[in-house]
Amino acid sequence: MTNSTNTEASQAITQLFEDRTLLAKKRAVARKRRNRSEQRFRWAGRLSIAFGIACVLFLFTDIISKGIGAFTQTYVDVEITFNQETLGLSSQSTEQEIKAASFSSFYKKALREKYPEITGRKEKRELYAMFTSDMPLILRNMVVADPSIMGSTQIISMIADDDFDTYYKHSYGRDLDEADKISRLSDMQEGLVDSLAKSGAVKTKFNTILFTNSDSREPELAGIKGAVVGSILTLLVTLALSFPIAVATAIYLEEFAPTNRITDFIEVNINNLAAVPSVIFGLLGLAIFINFFGMPRSVPLLGGFVLTLMTLPTIIISSRAAIKAVPPSIREAALGMGASKVQTVIHHVLPLAMPGMLTGTIIGMSQALGETAPLLMIGMVAFIVDVPTGITDSATVLPVQIFLWSDSPERAFVEKTSAAIMVLLTFLICMNSFAVWLRKRLERRW
Repeated sequence: MTNSTNTEASQAITQLFEDRTLLAKKRAVARKRRNRSEQRFRWAGRLSIAFGIACVLFLFTDIISKGIGAFTQTYVDVEITFNQETLGLSSQSTEQEIKAASFSSFYKKALREKYPEITGRKEKRELYAMFTSDMPLILRNMVVADPSIMGSTQIISMIADDDFDTYYKHSYGRDLDEADKISRLSDMQEGLVDSLAKSGAVKTKFNTILFTNSDSREPELAGIKGAVVGSILTLLVTLALSFPIAVATAIYLEEFAPTNRITDFIEVNINNLAAVPSVIFGLLGLAIFINFFGMPRSVPLLGGFVLTLMTLPTIIISSRAAIKAVPPSIREAALGMGASKVQTVIHHVLPLAMPGMLTGTIIGMSQALGETAPLLMIGMVAFIVDVPTGITDSATVLPVQIFLWSDSPERAFVEKTSAAIMVLLTFLICMNSFAVWLRKRLERRW
């Protein structure tokens, strides 16, 4: 009896030991599976981050490689004698007489005298096309600025045409096959480029025209100044309208509004409006501001109104979050000291929430700066040459300028498009970096 009991106990102990051993093995296997699963998840995250970084690097590399050439411009030094007989002018001529003179004929005659071997009509047209079509106007403005140059010989840095400029910067002097050569020049024009380059007359300089000129039909004369000024004016209107309205709305909803169906309905719609496609706001602006109120198209004032509608939900949501972050003890202490509800909000809650509000506002302005669709709907796609001087002048904005240039077939406009994108990205990165710095600088820990 005792032996059988001992045997059963020994078997039970052995079975228990085996069960525990089996359970330990199962746990070890489960732990290894879990560790492998965690490793796969970590590697999936790392690969996702690496893929995202690679896409961003590819995008930036593509933009920079295409746009870096736009920051330089090709010039040709040419000696030109301002012949008084040809122009019918003298150093004492008035501004009206200078503007009435035929500088186009004078310019063409000066080029023919420089290259007397070119006699054919087609070859002459190709010679004139080597330089920007605005050269007669540039020469006239030189004489208007300084009439004393009449009768003298001047070395003029003439702006190369976009085909000349593109060929010289990307193909000339490189050992390329004909299929890889970027050129719309004729054989005669390429020969002229070669002779001018060997004589040292061709130079490339920093393209100040890109930043000092507005849009132009000629790629070598097109710049972003008008678009940048239009963007600044539009953002100023947007900021002046959206910030006070958004802050006032956030304060009312968080501090004064009763909790009922109306306020719930307003809050739901504000959150929904933040996700509405921007083109819808353009259609709304077209229907209300243009068709109903009769506002003029393509002006910063109208663009500011439309972008205000688009940025209000973003700024309201961020402002409400900033107000919620203020501890209730601040309000209770102010009210306990005898301050009214309005005094508590204005003197205590609002100053403490302002850093978060400003951060949200900067992010909203960054979003507005990069928007194109709503502005296209209200007509800010017009070709604008003059730089706007006020919020009621016709203007365009930088994203729309990029859109217009991207639709142009010339190779030089491809460079200008990428260069304008680089400028726009610089503005956006600076604004978002400033928002991050401002949040870190003014952040309070409760």
